[in-house]
Amino acid sequence: MNVGIFDSGVGGLSVLKSILKEQLFENIIYYGDTARVPYGVKDKDTIIKFSIQALNFFSPFKLDMLIIACNTVSAYALDELRTRVDFPVLGVIDAGVSATKYALDNKDSEILVLATKATINSKQYQKRLQDEGFKNINSLATGLFVPIVEEGIFEGRIVDSLFEYYFKELKKSPQAVILGCTHFPLLSDALQEYFGKDCKLIHSGNAIVRQLKENFDMKSINKEAKLSFYASSDVQSLKNTAKIWLS
Repeated sequence: MNVGIFDSGVGGLSVLKSILKEQLFENIIYYGDTARVPYGVKDKDTIIKFSIQALNFFSPFKLDMLIIACNTVSAYALDELRTRVDFPVLGVIDAGVSATKYALDNKDSEILVLATKATINSKQYQKRLQDEGFKNINSLATGLFVPIVEEGIFEGRIVDSLFEYYFKELKKSPQAVILGCTHFPLLSDALQEYFGKDCKLIHSGNAIVRQLKENFDMKSINKEAKLSFYASSDVQSLKNTAKIWLS
């Protein structure tokens, strides 16, 4: 089974890591639009245009499924992409909301969504969580997390300073934090320490794996996938990052 994984850059590697661990696919083609990252600060029309171009990139690979490992693309372009192909196209927002519903029994639970500006402004997480009956949803655009993760900074003074900057106005401690950008799982340890061990972190990669198993009845094939990396710019840099993040 051939699956494509698309992200605006390297962030989707955190989703890829979860998928690789479960050994669900024979062939995985990862494409990062590294020449035009970040998508999280772009307007809706641009995001859709770039996403369609990425979809066209995958045409020669005869995919059985495409996973959109970018929350911003999932927020703005998922429906458009689905109209253009005859195979399943999965988005991390759908999976993340489903995982949150599974993780929390109480609809009054405090939920914090962390994401890029574009994803937060789309209100997709907020609307879908409300549709599931959740009442207490806070959201923060924490775009500065992206460059520090790409610099390989996952803890320490810079991370602590950004947490203080973004979270100082929070009035209540969340029972769940949705990591609404695929870079953010790299900060999981620091976030868990900050919010406490009882706070549930919703990780896009783990959420996608859960969706694949439950909705598509996928099971481990007990075989490592053949993995191919492509990028719109500097594919070697993507491969170098993959060696670190996937280890």
